[in-house]
Amino acid sequence: MKKVIIFRHDLLSRSETFIKEQARVLVDWKPVLVGYDRVKDGLDLGILDVKIIPGAEAKTMGRYALRLCQLFGQPHQPTVAALRAIGAGLVHAHFGTDATDIWPSVKAVGLRMVVTLHGYDINIHRKWWEAGHGGIHRRAYPRRLLQMAHEPAVHFIAVSQAIKRRAIEYGIPESKITVCYIGVDTERFKPSGLPIDQRRKRILFVGRMVEKKAPLLLIRAFSEVRKNVPDAALVMIGDGPLLKGAQQLAQALDVPVEFLGAQDTDMVLAQLHLARVFCLPSVTAENGDAEGFGLVILEAQACGVPAVTSALGGAAEGVLHRHTGYIFDEHDIHAMVQGLLTFISTDAALMTPSSAAMQYVQARFDVRDCTACLEHIFDSFLSIENRS
Repeated sequence: MKKVIIFRHDLLSRSETFIKEQARVLVDWKPVLVGYDRVKDGLDLGILDVKIIPGAEAKTMGRYALRLCQLFGQPHQPTVAALRAIGAGLVHAHFGTDATDIWPSVKAVGLRMVVTLHGYDINIHRKWWEAGHGGIHRRAYPRRLLQMAHEPAVHFIAVSQAIKRRAIEYGIPESKITVCYIGVDTERFKPSGLPIDQRRKRILFVGRMVEKKAPLLLIRAFSEVRKNVPDAALVMIGDGPLLKGAQQLAQALDVPVEFLGAQDTDMVLAQLHLARVFCLPSVTAENGDAEGFGLVILEAQACGVPAVTSALGGAAEGVLHRHTGYIFDEHDIHAMVQGLLTFISTDAALMTPSSAAMQYVQARFDVRDCTACLEHIFDSFLSIENRS
């Protein structure tokens, strides 16, 4: 069976379940997850073939040597040796940042590489990287990404049409980019528990407490919702730098928000089975960072929970406005309130969009179908090499 190396610098944070799930459902390609270390309290990868490149673990001298190679854009010999020993036909790197780190070593081995662009790696302004805000080793990231984009042995996958448009604006040739959705496991994410019209009027948020997820904006909208629906509830899953500010705002507005902190996908699924509506009020951050898609939007709808969102890719491509959810423009708090009220004000407004949401995700975004698209890209990219 054909082998593909799936590269992530460190394997794998809890927020990166999508990488694990995509690897798990590959059919014609055998995945080998490769990284430099395991993330502490990260995902259980026991079912997958995992290779840790020796001698570059965090907080070791080997990691400093690795950083020097990455800083100067040079092959890292332990990485070269490890890639060669695996005997794969292709490397699939998640995130442009990781791709530019490993590309010199991949090139030294003579392998081809597919790079999935997810969001921050292409949305953040070039000047932000070049000013060193992402660290000194990332100052050259925009230049190296564009240099890599002109390599015949590199192809890009965008997780949404929005990401493809942004990549073209960035300078990556359109011919080098294919859109392929990540998808969600609709066998796991499906309706359960009480029928949605019998649930408490719970709004669910899942996401990092960071600027682009706009958690404070949602709390302000929730305050307005409560004026119309006094028994409405808001549950927020996620951790991050804005968590304390979100807690303080909820207290100042005197609204009951349940903050659950960072949780695994089992808890997210359990909360989706209690929710009437999901809300992700994503905005473009000051540095340009924006939602690439927002897979949790699909997870919610797969569970029959309508999604109210302004997420850049997810809103335009993952939600049917007023059919499976409600789309609003960034920062439009009035429209967000209207969307939330649409689904929690009356029981009768829920059943049709709930069913439509589940069917829509099953038809377009099942992870198995989306991963079949990915395998087709792998096969097509290698056939180009064979014909050349």
